[in-house]
Amino acid sequence: MTIAIWCILIAAILPYVAFGFVKGLDPNQPRTHLGDLAGQSVRAYGAHLNGLETFPSFAAAVIVAHMISGPSRIADVLAVVYVLLRIGHMAAYIGGRQPLRSAAFGLAQLVAVAIFVSPVFR
Repeated sequence: MTIAIWCILIAAILPYVAFGFVKGLDPNQPRTHLGDLAGQSVRAYGAHLNGLETFPSFAAAVIVAHMISGPSRIADVLAVVYVLLRIGHMAAYIGGRQPLRSAAFGLAQLVAVAIFVSPVFR
């Protein structure tokens, strides 16, 4: 398996790392008290949801790039950059660091697009 494929697994796990920073939920009914979250917990929940929202496009980009042109060092490097940007986004989101959060989000989305179109340039 390529590094880019492993990055899919890492990107799939990252939203649950963010969710680990959410405090104040009842484990038996976690959705009941979402409106009561504040501060770092509400930001961590937002980072969790954002990670879930952006994951499909990244995974699809890696899979498409591999299907079209096979394993590629470019896709591997871009996938690592994507994961690092998503980690930075999560940290900025939880830490309340805006506009750094938006910059990391936007760059990560551009990297996912770059992975998707990378077979065109091989």
